[in-house]
Amino acid sequence: MSMTRRTLMAGGVLAGPVLASAPGLAGGGAALAAPAAGLPGVYRYAVGEASVTALHEGGVMRPLDASFVRNAPLPEVQAALEQAFLPTKTFPTTFTPLLLTLGGKRVLVDAGFADQGPPGTGGALRGLALAGIDPGAVDAVVISHFHPDHILGLKRKDGTPTFPNAQVLVPEAEWRFWMDDGRMANPPDALKTNLGIVQKTFGGGLKVERYPWDKEVLPGLTALGTPGHTPGHTSFRLESGGRRLLIASDITNHPALFVRHPDWSAIFDMDADQARATRHRMLALMADGRAPVAFYHAPFPAAGHIARAGAGYEFVPLQWGVELA
Repeated sequence: MSMTRRTLMAGGVLAGPVLASAPGLAGGGAALAAPAAGLPGVYRYAVGEASVTALHEGGVMRPLDASFVRNAPLPEVQAALEQAFLPTKTFPTTFTPLLLTLGGKRVLVDAGFADQGPPGTGGALRGLALAGIDPGAVDAVVISHFHPDHILGLKRKDGTPTFPNAQVLVPEAEWRFWMDDGRMANPPDALKTNLGIVQKTFGGGLKVERYPWDKEVLPGLTALGTPGHTPGHTSFRLESGGRRLLIASDITNHPALFVRHPDWSAIFDMDADQARATRHRMLALMADGRAPVAFYHAPFPAAGHIARAGAGYEFVPLQWGVELA
């Protein structure tokens, strides 16, 4: 897709802790530590006339080894984590789906895990309950790409839809890659697990509609092609009342590594070169356009701005209760 600085320029975002609680996680195993296990984290802010509710799905700790960043020595990665006051033997990954209110419709961007994830996840459903929203009241779920942490939550363990009345909207390019008959019939070893999850998730019971890039998925929400992390990885531009927010999905994993060092390639990026090019392009547009941004894997509430810093960038997080300009 073609994007210009003009497409991302514009509009601050009004932010405020309309509803918030401690972002606790269900304990056990490799779950991130929390002061009080099981408490949901919810943070709501406004984008023009739309509202955005960040839902803390939870997090896990991944053992850190040389394979995690494929093109940087492990000591350099550990030094970057130490600089960010993070562990150097494990890597913290958090997940933040967003609930949008657009024109009276409730729209979830990415589905988390529901009850199918590892210990320490499932917080988005608890957050919805805290906000007084039944899963059956969600009108649409927009998926950015088909990695498990984004799609498993579309269904419960028993196979029933988590959001029974929702239209599920998926990127055309992502569907074309993962649902290819030949790839399904003879899956490459590296893709077998994910292909099985995709097939199980979309094998029936969901109302699925595919969307193209560079068009509105829903009024006020435009799909932006940002491939590399996966072939059909998609970000979104939310526009309402003259304000904008870029929902950047997984163009980076943790900003302490991949915003500060945009050339580094995480193990999760399927096409490292394309993902790197996409990351550079998008981070430059965010920084130069001063566009507010939300990430899926940034520390909760996973929104803020990108600023240039030497050869790389810095993520400047949203401060609770302060406008995201």
